[in-house]
Amino acid sequence: MNKRSTNRWGFTGWLVVLVMTGFVFGAGSPAFGAEKVKEVKIGNILPLSGPSASVGIQNKNAIEMATELINKSGGIKALGGAKLVNIFTDSKGDPNVGVTAAEQLVNTDKVSLISGAWNSAVTLPSTQVAERYQVPYVVPVSVNDTITERGFKYTFRIAAKDSWWARDQFLFLEEQKKLTKTPLKTIAFVYENGDWGTGMKQQWEKLAKQFGYKIVLDEPYPSTASDLTPVAMKIKFAKPDVILLTSNAADAILLTNTMATMKVKAKAIIGTGGGHADPSFRKNTGKNCEYMFDVVEWETDLGRKDIPKVNAEFKKRYGYDLAGESVDAFASVYVIADAIERAKSADPKKIRDALVKTNLCVGQGKLGIDILSYNCVKFDESGQNIHAGIVLVQFREVNGKMERVTVYPAASARKGMKAVFPMK
Repeated sequence: MNKRSTNRWGFTGWLVVLVMTGFVFGAGSPAFGAEKVKEVKIGNILPLSGPSASVGIQNKNAIEMATELINKSGGIKALGGAKLVNIFTDSKGDPNVGVTAAEQLVNTDKVSLISGAWNSAVTLPSTQVAERYQVPYVVPVSVNDTITERGFKYTFRIAAKDSWWARDQFLFLEEQKKLTKTPLKTIAFVYENGDWGTGMKQQWEKLAKQFGYKIVLDEPYPSTASDLTPVAMKIKFAKPDVILLTSNAADAILLTNTMATMKVKAKAIIGTGGGHADPSFRKNTGKNCEYMFDVVEWETDLGRKDIPKVNAEFKKRYGYDLAGESVDAFASVYVIADAIERAKSADPKKIRDALVKTNLCVGQGKLGIDILSYNCVKFDESGQNIHAGIVLVQFREVNGKMERVTVYPAASARKGMKAVFPMK
């Protein structure tokens, strides 16, 4: 088209183009102009079936509750009250399924943003898809360090990474060694053999060397195992002072009960969230889990003023307490809503630019932030939340009920409670 013919478009021609463009966005994909946006689609990739289904469903419930609360309070006000709409896909904990889900969410569902995927093995490749299409991907909790260490510009993680989880496990052990004068010399690593478990094991190895532990057992196992007797036998034979565990719900329950049957003893047994944080763990292990420890980002007894009412509402709806992972999922919706509000758009690139500038802190009226164990969500250049923190809980019988009692760090510990160490 020459210059003369271009000029013939004039005002009327461009008006036609704008109207047509608005019509296309409104009828098919997300409307990226504020004037036409009535809803903002968020794609969620979660393990809703398979070994991690229990945690996946908890996260889905937390996301739905947070979304409902935000929408009822006026939705995205900068977009005229646009509602957040969740599209959930089941990864089954399978990386290939997760990749397919991400492709579908971007190309078919036309989402403005993706959230997920709990399993690090799924999050790693699905974030690659989002990066390729330049769609922001918010990770509530997947802890493999590599997720935010690939130079990606569209990945943002709210939870702590596994090197921080492992660090605090060892710092807790060092504190207890000094406080109780308990010698700790040998250590066993027992973990599910996916990316999450093997990632934790790599961090444990570094820290065991740093703190002078002798590794007497390094035992991966499949989460789908129906019999973990051989694993329990190896632990018993190795006689470690400390056992570090990374497990999903079903295998955490099975291994704990098997170790109890075989009278496996240690001075400290420490889980890494996941299956040990799952409400079904206490229910199905009972006294067998007493005095075990677990490292998590959150617990119901942390003392934040909004925790009781939020947890009560969640329990009323779903029949169980919030857990660390589901709180991360709950908070993630508030982080996403805040970014969309500041972007004043459903355009993925504009939302990404807003996420980069996120600085949400306790006391700003964001319910999902006000219940976290740490004070702020702010991402560094890699997309990692620099404020994400860790607490350690111990399974203790309180008033005849097995509870998760926060015991570390001291500033976060339940009032009047401290760790029973070594384990009884």
